[in-house]
Amino acid sequence: MAESASERADNPDALRILFLGDSITAAYGLDERQGFVHLVGERLDSVGIPSTVINAGVSGDTSTGGLNRLDWLLNQGLDILVLELGGNDGLRGIDVDLTRSNLAAIIEQTRSASPGTEIILAGMQVPPNLGQDYTRRFSSMYSDLAAEYETHLIPFILEGVGGNPALNLPDGIHPTAEGHRILAETVWDVLYPVARDRVRVP
Repeated sequence: MAESASERADNPDALRILFLGDSITAAYGLDERQGFVHLVGERLDSVGIPSTVINAGVSGDTSTGGLNRLDWLLNQGLDILVLELGGNDGLRGIDVDLTRSNLAAIIEQTRSASPGTEIILAGMQVPPNLGQDYTRRFSSMYSDLAAEYETHLIPFILEGVGGNPALNLPDGIHPTAEGHRILAETVWDVLYPVARDRVRVP
């Protein structure tokens, strides 16, 4: 876990933004400064939103792993949580009900520990090799959770990147630096209005 260049330790009004995720958040295969989390932090700086951006991305993490390490991440309170987990659950064929339960528990525990935290749920899709029913249930899980818990939603964080060989590393799964620049735009479109409203930037 690392704090981005947008950290404002001397500013008590800085927004605390936690990105809880897997290898996508961790910028697997790249310098972390090329990853979308760091790029979003830089952009917050550029528009004058003081923030402490915490990258809690762990490669290979599942929704269970994210839930298990949540408590210590919540110690100092949050303003915004960007929750990017579930992709590895899907790749491993983990029961969708378990993944959903874990994501719901992360949302509930975050709100209990830090009331008022705005939550942005980053949706993911999985290949169809596990069957149409699993693929459909997995994809709809994110929108269903967002509706139930009234969170913000990024429908598909890899929109425009997933499945494009030119924007992914040779493993075909993890985005290149250019891919992360696109991810940063996708995340920014949802995150910026939330952050702007928290600090009431004109």
